[in-house]
Amino acid sequence: MIEKTLEQLPEDLQAKVSRCQEILRRLGRVVVAFSGGVDSTLVLALAIETLGKENVLAATSVTASQPQRERASARRIASDLGAELVEVEADEFDDPRFVANRPDRCYYCKRHLFETLKALATERSFGGLASGANADDQGDYRPGLAAGEELSVARPLMEAGLTKKEVREVSRAMGLETWDKPAMACLASRIPYGTEVSEETLGRIEKAECVLVDFGLALVRVRDH
Repeated sequence: MIEKTLEQLPEDLQAKVSRCQEILRRLGRVVVAFSGGVDSTLVLALAIETLGKENVLAATSVTASQPQRERASARRIASDLGAELVEVEADEFDDPRFVANRPDRCYYCKRHLFETLKALATERSFGGLASGANADDQGDYRPGLAAGEELSVARPLMEAGLTKKEVREVSRAMGLETWDKPAMACLASRIPYGTEVSEETLGRIEKAECVLVDFGLALVRVRDH
């Protein structure tokens, strides 16, 4: 049981985890916006522990902005957790506001993704949608957060006050392999604002980063200028 697993954590951290579980229970049946990263993996694991795997659906976007290695990793992690995983086509290149790559690019990307996942939740009779946003995200420039707020996407980690460091601590206590995984932003974030995003550019960035990762560099950002 998760309660037994988390007993090694400080009481204040246990309380935050319990708060996350309360938020998930209110959702009843939930679709988790899942990337395979540290945050969304913890949300998915907590949802399964709290609601049972039959009441949880992991959903990830298939997009040129996500490295293929990350997509493969997400599939494996979801399988290891016993979660059903649905991959949805992002189609963000259909939106000229995403392609234009203005400072609010992330808003349009997240808005489209969350709208797609909300439709999936309705189709599959899941009552809620949850993301992996954490408490530290409130201090960064993240226009995608506004899209989540507008569409009433639950953010259990953020609402419970869990910081990135605490997310890693809880993940380690739960035995999740992602507890020390480097942060991974989408490939479009490597392109300067005002320079149009193209699949060709994203593919070039991904190949360059794969080369550096294969050389043994764990945390890599290749900027395209």
